[in-house]
Amino acid sequence: MSDQSTSSSQQPSHLLLGEILRPHGIRGELRMRVLTDYPERITTLERIFLGNPDKLDTLKSYTVEHMRMHKGYGLLKLQDVNTRNDAELFRQLFVMIDLENAIPLEDDEIYLYQLIGLKIITEDDTTLGTITDVLETGANDVYIIDSPQYGEVLFPATEDNILETNVEDGFILVRIPEGLLPNP
Repeated sequence: MSDQSTSSSQQPSHLLLGEILRPHGIRGELRMRVLTDYPERITTLERIFLGNPDKLDTLKSYTVEHMRMHKGYGLLKLQDVNTRNDAELFRQLFVMIDLENAIPLEDDEIYLYQLIGLKIITEDDTTLGTITDVLETGANDVYIIDSPQYGEVLFPATEDNILETNVEDGFILVRIPEGLLPNP
């Protein structure tokens, strides 16, 4: 799976790569919380966008000088951002790429936004509900499912629980972990 910039099932125009936390050092590097499965791809991009994903009309384009990983965070250096004072202006902005320039996914990969709105169907052919959001935890993703019968269900998306993901037909076939749902 990879990046997302919206919780709607419509195709977004930009994908999230990271969130700027604070300056790093005195030469304009930015400490970035990485939100992509492929941070190494950032240095191959001609340009990235910084701003708020909810206000896409305010995004600004920047050229990447380099990016390196340090203690689980990305250290991003942008062209013409050369001092700590310059870098201070980027706090809490999101790093994005426009979808047209995103690096293509492998055949077996999908973007997280593509999961939103998919029906969750159990092994016994019962519809549990619809995915409304995806939480990315360290161990595995968690699907937030709106279930008419159980309300909000937090479903662990593990290899054992996900039997089939079919974006084209709009469903995910799952095995319900023991104890996840209350007894009827």
